Amino acid sequence: MSDFMMSTGGTALIIVAQCLAVVSFVMISLLFLVYGDRKIWAAVQLRRGPNVVGVFGLLQTVADALKYVVKEVVVPAGSDRTVFILAPLTSFVLAMVAWAVIPFNDTWVLSDINVAILYVFAISSLEVYGVIMGGWASNSKYPFLGSLRSAAQMISYEVSIGLIIIGVILSTGSMNFGDIVRAQEGDLGFFNWYWLPHLPMVFLFFISALAETNRPPFDLPEAESELVAGYQVEYSSTPFLLFMAGEYIAIFLMCALTSLLFFGGWLSPIPFLPDGPLWMVAKMAFFFFLFAMVKAITPRYRYDQLMRLGWKVFLPFSLVWVVFVAFAAKFGWFWGVFARWSVGA
Repeated sequence: MSDFMMSTGGTALIIVAQCLAVVSFVMISLLFLVYGDRKIWAAVQLRRGPNVVGVFGLLQTVADALKYVVKEVVVPAGSDRTVFILAPLTSFVLAMVAWAVIPFNDTWVLSDINVAILYVFAISSLEVYGVIMGGWASNSKYPFLGSLRSAAQMISYEVSIGLIIIGVILSTGSMNFGDIVRAQEGDLGFFNWYWLPHLPMVFLFFISALAETNRPPFDLPEAESELVAGYQVEYSSTPFLLFMAGEYIAIFLMCALTSLLFFGGWLSPIPFLPDGPLWMVAKMAFFFFLFAMVKAITPRYRYDQLMRLGWKVFLPFSLVWVVFVAFAAKFGWFWGVFARWSVGA
């Protein structure tokens, strides 16, 4: 058996098993994310939310998914059929592929590469193509305008997210997520994490993540009063399900990035408690709760307000912060909290 595992076939089998484990975790989490999202909105609005299908309504998401799967796939007569079908597949696959470099522990990662941040950033940049393809292939002005707005929005806030991440890279001296988490280890637990020295960027990153994933109050591509669901308006059945699943997976990915970059990943907040993947999952769940609460309590921005915030506030502020962190790390300001190269190495 050991000889087989060391062979090419055994290695391929192990890789496939690891990929299935990651996909299974993400897809099972997706069921609970949608359920939790709806329950949180209901609680804020003093409603019950899903409570019929399964115990406490836990199987409501499964029932909704089955409903989408068995419905007929309607492709508009004037659309580009090939691109129309490829668009939701592109959004879903790219959102899933980004999880290949997300670690849940020192060794619990599918691919521990040295440029993991670049990999995630490249994949997230490509996700805009699924939206553009869906809007253009529908051959209708409403989804086309929705896709253009979405592309402009996602590109605008990717710039801010990139600059914020550069500040963390400068502090760590590495683009590997494992190194970033290990650089946040220390006897002070919660107070050793990057949220404290990079505190302004935590808020900017969270707000930019909302805009990047088209979440309220920045869900302008799907503004019902103007664009009738935006780039998704011509989609139904399984293609629409893939778009929705890709969006939630991207949101969960942003929760994972927030945990890794600023809140210690799998590290325990209390020094005497053991570290582990449960801390990572708990932090991701907490940040998703914040995503859901923002949707429940904030009104939608206008599009001009959204773009002004991205280009005139977030971009200059994050750029100034990168310069500040570079000088602070170089000259050891603030007791060296911005320079943890030896720790992360």
